[in-house]
Amino acid sequence: MAEGLFENVYNPDVLSCLANLSNDEVFTPPEVVNQMLDMLPQELFSDPDITFLDPACKTGVFLRETAKRLIKGLEPQFPDLQERIDHIFHKQLFGIAITELTSLLSRRGLYCSKYPNSNYSVSRFDDAQGNIRFKRISHKWEKGKCVYCGASESQYKRGDELETHAYEWIHTIKPEEIFNMKFDVIISNPPYQLSDGGNGVSAKPIYQHFIEQSKKLLPRYIVMITPSRWFAGGKGLDSFRETMLKDKRLRIVHDYINAKECFPENSISGGVNYFLWDREYNDKCEYTTVLNGEEDTAFRSLDEFDVFVRYNKAVEIIHKVDYSHSIVGILSSRNPFGLPTSTRGTEQPFNNSIKVISSKGEGYVSLDSITSNTELVNKYKVMLSRITYEHAGEPDKDGTLRVLSKAEVLCPNEVCTDSYIVGGCFDSQMEAENLISYLKCKFSRFLILQTLSSINLSRERFCFVPMQDFSKPWTDEELYAKYGLTQEEIDFIESMIKPMELGGD
Repeated sequence: MAEGLFENVYNPDVLSCLANLSNDEVFTPPEVVNQMLDMLPQELFSDPDITFLDPACKTGVFLRETAKRLIKGLEPQFPDLQERIDHIFHKQLFGIAITELTSLLSRRGLYCSKYPNSNYSVSRFDDAQGNIRFKRISHKWEKGKCVYCGASESQYKRGDELETHAYEWIHTIKPEEIFNMKFDVIISNPPYQLSDGGNGVSAKPIYQHFIEQSKKLLPRYIVMITPSRWFAGGKGLDSFRETMLKDKRLRIVHDYINAKECFPENSISGGVNYFLWDREYNDKCEYTTVLNGEEDTAFRSLDEFDVFVRYNKAVEIIHKVDYSHSIVGILSSRNPFGLPTSTRGTEQPFNNSIKVISSKGEGYVSLDSITSNTELVNKYKVMLSRITYEHAGEPDKDGTLRVLSKAEVLCPNEVCTDSYIVGGCFDSQMEAENLISYLKCKFSRFLILQTLSSINLSRERFCFVPMQDFSKPWTDEELYAKYGLTQEEIDFIESMIKPMELGGD
């Protein structure tokens, strides 16, 4: 009976259907899980003493696919199928569900029954949870936030009828006490974020806590899939980013620039990646990018630059560029003139007024309302949208990206709101237009692209773009020649960056 039930649970593959659902807690397609399992030494699946933990079970797909490999690999040690299944499910596979519903899904996917103490379970347990546990946990509130995950008290302080989303794995200082055992492999697709009570739909990433908590147990291997936004830090990820990029135990990283190539039905800004952390490893990382179905692999020190460069081919291009004197020095920080994004101004000019550009159009504000960069008001400067052109970093159908959105010259007595950053401080309009000609070059936008892992554009994202003489306009041909790019490098840039015509957005 066990053999028939175990085979039937995989065909048709209901987990492939669940993987197409859109949610912050993204379901993982079985094929992606198997790519992640392929990174592990395959002899693990022939060892009856190796233990596996998924600390964020949603469908149970990680444990299920691991079980399939163990059932095949342990056949010599346990010729009897039922004995083999009982050993694997009782001694080797463990999970912590993120909600009560996903605990039922996970048990159904692994044990063929949502209650493993029932007659329908392929391996009988004495209780209704088996080795996939769910325990309702409460957040620990302090000043309106959870001290463990940063969730907003106003959003997640709930009655018993609703899920708290206080995940057990990251709401304890002693994760080793959950099962009172050590694990050899921790593998998961953790929840990505929770509302932090900020404006609009502001959310705080939490997946990094699952990784940090896993490292505390010092397993032999950690395999997880997460958004790639941590490559750039920010939003509570700066220290995590620094630690990860410097961690020489990070053996393999497989990075999907466009998340839809991994999760076809989900838009995840900045892409996604899965990685193998190996406790005994201490060397360069085998880093692979995936874009438009093509893979590019290199062994790299991930912390070579102050920002993480995702494209391997871009590393050699950056090595040729003198970015020690970049255009960052002539770009403003956020909110260049102290005017919030909501500023609209009046429809008509008035005494001592200047023109303001917002995301909704033009208006007029008092000169006295300018609180930052007042020296730029009477100069020519370039206004750049603070949001990149592509949503979620997804390229066009032909695989190219434009990167920059709006780029316009601001004349004297023209300013902009926090929707933009500004660059340059010129006495002539020609110099400002020459800066735009430079930024619209594919070369420049390619270098900006290397720093992006979200739709947000700040001055720091221009750190690889070298300073130029803006008494003249610039073309890609001049820049390719100036920095000695090979034809292969030129073709790489041209294949990635969409043309951006001068004289328009």
